[in-house]
Amino acid sequence: MDLLDLGEVGSGCEDENCGLASAFPENCSNQACQWEEPVFGLIELVCVTVIYIPLMLFGLLGNILTILVVWLRPHMRSSTYLYLSSMAVSDLLILLLLPLDLYKLWRPRPWPLGDLACKLTMFLSECCTFCTILHITFLSLERYLAVCWPITAKTLVTRRRTRALIGCLWLGAAVSAAPVLVMVGAEDVGGEELGLGGWREECRCTHYAVSSGLLSAMMILSNLYFLIPLCILGLVYSLIGRTLWLRPQSSRRDQSHRHTVKMLGVIVLAFVLCWLPFHVGRTIFSLSLGTGSDRQEYFNLVSSVLFYLSAAVNPLLYNLMSARYRHAVHSLIHTHSHTPSHRLRTLTARHSTTTL
Repeated sequence: MDLLDLGEVGSGCEDENCGLASAFPENCSNQACQWEEPVFGLIELVCVTVIYIPLMLFGLLGNILTILVVWLRPHMRSSTYLYLSSMAVSDLLILLLLPLDLYKLWRPRPWPLGDLACKLTMFLSECCTFCTILHITFLSLERYLAVCWPITAKTLVTRRRTRALIGCLWLGAAVSAAPVLVMVGAEDVGGEELGLGGWREECRCTHYAVSSGLLSAMMILSNLYFLIPLCILGLVYSLIGRTLWLRPQSSRRDQSHRHTVKMLGVIVLAFVLCWLPFHVGRTIFSLSLGTGSDRQEYFNLVSSVLFYLSAAVNPLLYNLMSARYRHAVHSLIHTHSHTPSHRLRTLTARHSTTTL
């Protein structure tokens, strides 16, 4: 769900009785007058759907496993994995909103869920976007302290403080995304003076958000949320790399740090590659106010796919780069798959003993 899904005013049907000049309810008897035609062709929509559905299922499974592994395995509750599990919650919420985004690709108008659902879904999407960025940034800062200032890190970085900081990150993201509740809403795109009524309702940025400058302010905030953490991440990983390069590879702790930093570096790289087109597309689309070319529409579609890919790919990266994570997931799956059979064998043994 993208808060910049402004849309264009149009009837979306080819019937001569469906034009805006005669778009009164009595002239709209067929289904084409009730639904807006999608922006993209059938082939593009089918391809995106084929990508979205497996991506969503894979991402939901992976992020749920990440959350369960951290909270059901005490040895996985380090500060790093507490951040990763909280980020998995954010990615999980983003993926749960994917079906609504897919629905809007197929049927841009009307919006069937009402004004409140429009505001809440857009707010939740923006809040989780901000939250993911904050988690990656503060996790990288925590790794910087652990590698470059280990004594200070032992004093400052504790599980209790990490949990409190994660709560503050969620609160900060929610406050930053709060203007979205005012910016978006379900509006009648066709105009009530033409008799178009509620069936032209669309979940979009309101005219007030555009005219008041709130949309521009939110775009500045969104870009700052991406550019400032990007600069911080570049600086932090440069300092970490310099420290590890100059330090001899003798201690086991340094080898562990190198492995953790390598995994986080790949996560940050995937984050930048997936989110950079998304932010560029949002900015261009907001400046054009929905009057962009077809090429721009396709760019926004690709950036949206990359955005959801970033929410689904992190558990795969953990699995590929962390033996500790792989073992914990295997242990969790192995334990739960064998629990029913173990209970059955126990009950059978008790029954046999009682019978004998």
